[in-house]
Amino acid sequence: MCGIAGIIYRERGRAVDPEVLGRMTDALSHRGPDDRGLWLEPGVGLGHRRLSIIDLAGGHQPMAAAGDQLWVTYNGEIYNYLELRAELVARGHHFVTQSDTEVLLQLYEADGLESLRQLNGMFAFGLWDRRRQRLLAARDHLGIKPFYYYADEHTFLFASEIKSLLEYPRVRATLDPEALQDYLDLQYCLGDKTLFKGIKRLLPGHYLVWEEGQVRIGRYWDVEFAPQDHYDEAEFVPRLTGLLGDAVRLQLRSDVPVGTHLSGGLDSSAIACLAARQLETPLQVFTGGFRDHARYDESSYARLVARELGAVYHEVFPCAADLAATFGKLIHYLDEPIAGAAVFPQYFLSELASRHVKVVLGGQGGDEIFGGYARYLVAYLEACLQQAIYGVRPESMVAGVSLADLEPSLSYLRGYEPTIMKYFGQDLFADPADRYYLLLKRSQDMEGVLAGDWQTPGYSTRELFRAEFMAPRTDALIDRMLYMDLKNHLQSLLQLEDRTSMAVSLESRLPLLDHRIVDMVFAVPARHRFAGGRPKHLLRQALQGVVPQPILDRRDKMGFPVPIFEWFKGELRPFVEDILLGQTTRQRGFFAMDGVEQCIRGEQPIGRTVWGLLSLELWFRAYFDRH
Repeated sequence: MCGIAGIIYRERGRAVDPEVLGRMTDALSHRGPDDRGLWLEPGVGLGHRRLSIIDLAGGHQPMAAAGDQLWVTYNGEIYNYLELRAELVARGHHFVTQSDTEVLLQLYEADGLESLRQLNGMFAFGLWDRRRQRLLAARDHLGIKPFYYYADEHTFLFASEIKSLLEYPRVRATLDPEALQDYLDLQYCLGDKTLFKGIKRLLPGHYLVWEEGQVRIGRYWDVEFAPQDHYDEAEFVPRLTGLLGDAVRLQLRSDVPVGTHLSGGLDSSAIACLAARQLETPLQVFTGGFRDHARYDESSYARLVARELGAVYHEVFPCAADLAATFGKLIHYLDEPIAGAAVFPQYFLSELASRHVKVVLGGQGGDEIFGGYARYLVAYLEACLQQAIYGVRPESMVAGVSLADLEPSLSYLRGYEPTIMKYFGQDLFADPADRYYLLLKRSQDMEGVLAGDWQTPGYSTRELFRAEFMAPRTDALIDRMLYMDLKNHLQSLLQLEDRTSMAVSLESRLPLLDHRIVDMVFAVPARHRFAGGRPKHLLRQALQGVVPQPILDRRDKMGFPVPIFEWFKGELRPFVEDILLGQTTRQRGFFAMDGVEQCIRGEQPIGRTVWGLLSLELWFRAYFDRH
């Protein structure tokens, strides 16, 4: 895992300032403390910070191939690099290192853009082709690794993190009002926007070509809902079990120690159990919890799994004072304010893991792929009611549901956070896109918190959300919800995953986001993936005999919950009010203080409004007040 940066000028003879490129590169030193490299020629400069994982001695970057005609700065891991290398050797290619980086270069030399379809991994890279005088950049299928860029008529810049781009003299921290609308409604940005005007992100499964001053973007992979004509669960489940094991096998490849996160939920337990089966030494596992708030502490389940595996168990219990001490630092690492307080324990969990291993596997992505969120159950129940009221409405329901499906769905919901049920039946007769938009918006309602009108004429977060919601070719409501969450909500979680691990120089790998698993699961009709309203039905079936039964039977998993409601109402109330109602915030003139006070007083359990406001204000302080 590494940090990458680059500068390209349209004027071919214009020299890249090595000091500027050096500052951009060193802004990413936390991502790669093991090595530093710069490569420059007239008009082009590539920078790299390395966290050494594979081929510790031979993987220095930027790396060249094809007689120094190809140069790359690359972040991530190509898990199937050994298989690709063997194929390239059979085709007559010769290698001088054992690294996956050289495999990427030689595969591009052999197959050009088509090489992207052959990669299985998490990656973001910038590859300079001297013969064609063009840059190829790409990002992995699901967006695990980040890639940001800035382009004007003279200059193209790219980096792993936005803070690197801000080191370039002409790039200033300027708020994008359209992105702000997205954040206030959803606490993430739609499309390729960031909250910094002029700075964009390359979307998952996409590539970018810069040539003669022009940027061209294409897509090499996307989520496809292509249900098979014939589906046999008895045949499918063993195939899924095998693929899950193979994804873990590939991601255990490393020249340094590997461990796993273990929350006690189904997803992380699955990864730990599959990994332990394939290791010759005891697996090291890492758990976080909250000692003073038993309702939010799930470490007992993690210990159960660890005992079953004979794993080496490590745990950490951050407290309210830790949150107050690290909130500002976390915003710096994140680059942008981010939805959800899980970033806080995740940072401490990553720091714990980094003291024992250099690579950790986790279960991120299971909810978005296998349908694990309580809101999917709410939508499923609503679909049952619509079926009963309207008859068949394929554009707004999971095909084949009926009122008979209500009872198993309700039995699962009883174990979930009960406040989710307050949204059940609201806007039942609105169209599906609006219902889902409003469901997501209500959990972070920031209406009335801004001073003045920040609306951008002609722009609507709601309409952009609707267009993306209706984009996939499917008739199932659950499919559209999953698509939106994979493309948006998951991206905010992956930003959290990447930044909290990279902040402590830890490589985080996510086997459930192997694109082969996504392709396989979404080829199953929605009515079978969400059979009888059972969350993660296929995953639970595939893990029978792999994961301890008490974990498979759990119906009370909360994600990575944090007692921020209790903290913000109690011991951290002075911290919240000092930031949001203090002089710095008032003088900024950005917030309507009456609205902010109302949000603080009216925050509800599992609400994210106060967290969102704190994140936004501390982001201003980190990235605007210092300039």
